[in-house]
Amino acid sequence: MSFKRELELFLLALTFFTRIPVPVRLEYSLEGLSRASRYFGLVGTLVGLLSALVFYLAQLAFPPSVAVVLAMVASVLITGGFHEDGLADTADGFGGAFERERKLDIMKDSRLGSYGALALILALLFKFQLLSELALYSASSVVGALILGHTLSRAFAASFIFSHTYVRDDDASKSKPLAQSMHWDEVLFLMLSAAVVCLLLTGIGATLVILATLFITRSLLGRWQKRHIGGYTGDTLGACQQILELALYLALLLLWSQS
Repeated sequence: MSFKRELELFLLALTFFTRIPVPVRLEYSLEGLSRASRYFGLVGTLVGLLSALVFYLAQLAFPPSVAVVLAMVASVLITGGFHEDGLADTADGFGGAFERERKLDIMKDSRLGSYGALALILALLFKFQLLSELALYSASSVVGALILGHTLSRAFAASFIFSHTYVRDDDASKSKPLAQSMHWDEVLFLMLSAAVVCLLLTGIGATLVILATLFITRSLLGRWQKRHIGGYTGDTLGACQQILELALYLALLLLWSQS
């Protein structure tokens, strides 16, 4: 493919997952969005870079804990809370029913239930605490964590499109454009780009630990989704992204505490 086409695919992925405006008019199609899936991790890199920039500038004037909150707010504003919404909907669906179809119906409901509220509160608190603990070591550790967290969590979550079955076929689904098979070259580029970012920021040893942690977490999440609904939806991908991000921060904290 030409550079122009690859840039269009990246911008397509960017407009789907963020609120960042792009300077060109893009043509949406199911095939285009499926091809753009290779750039989901790099979209996370951009989100992470912007969030890390907010943290770095904020910690120059405010306590690290305040800077962490501002960075978290920035990431939500950039993405529109896309993945957090998926986490809440997944928690409501999986926690609020026993039957598969009923779970899917609850996940389509725009109202926030008690399971979703609890999941959001606990996830945000855990994220804040992990990043605040990393800030005790250095500002650069949080900067790196934000870039890695947003990059790798999106890459690993998106890889479910390649390996698992999409289980919703209604037009109301938020992830209808993603309900396509991911070709092997797309998932290969997706994972390699994420691994390169990790290598550049942490080195070989830490990269192996981080990737192992995320592969194990991904395996557990795959079984979790399959047991509840037989595959994935856009909501469960959002939930997986949030959980994988937390797992990465936890792995980084363990690495830092033993270094």
